[in-house]
Amino acid sequence: MSATPAPQASLDSAALFDRVHASFVRQGLMQHLGARLLRAEHGLCEVALPYSDRVTQQQGGFHGGAMGALADIAGGYAGLTVAPAGMEVTTVEYKVNFMAAFQGGELRATGRVLKAGKRIIVTMAEVRHIAADGKVTDCAVMQQTLVPVPQTY
Repeated sequence: MSATPAPQASLDSAALFDRVHASFVRQGLMQHLGARLLRAEHGLCEVALPYSDRVTQQQGGFHGGAMGALADIAGGYAGLTVAPAGMEVTTVEYKVNFMAAFQGGELRATGRVLKAGKRIIVTMAEVRHIAADGKVTDCAVMQQTLVPVPQTY
């Protein structure tokens, strides 16, 4: 499925990254887990999550909740890049499929806007594992529905 974000003429690339980054640093969960914002462009966002004891399940692999949260953040911030000024987005629904479990390395989630409407924004995110040796493997995919809401800060 190809992404079809609505045009956003008012923000250049640096301003768009700054808008997303300003919100990202207020994400307590992402800060606690050690996630990093890597990229924010019109209709796209990429976030990384390093392996640590904060993100594991009982068998030592990345917890599905951490994978889901990372996908939610990547898709949500992709949606924010197409939302009007003065608006934020909030997730109203997402569905995630887990395809593989991993230990070590880091996860990278790339969110993309599939459809940007006035009332809802539909996104998807792909989560990939990057091993210490550089091997990249798909581990989860998510589809998400967002709604724009007035900015409150």
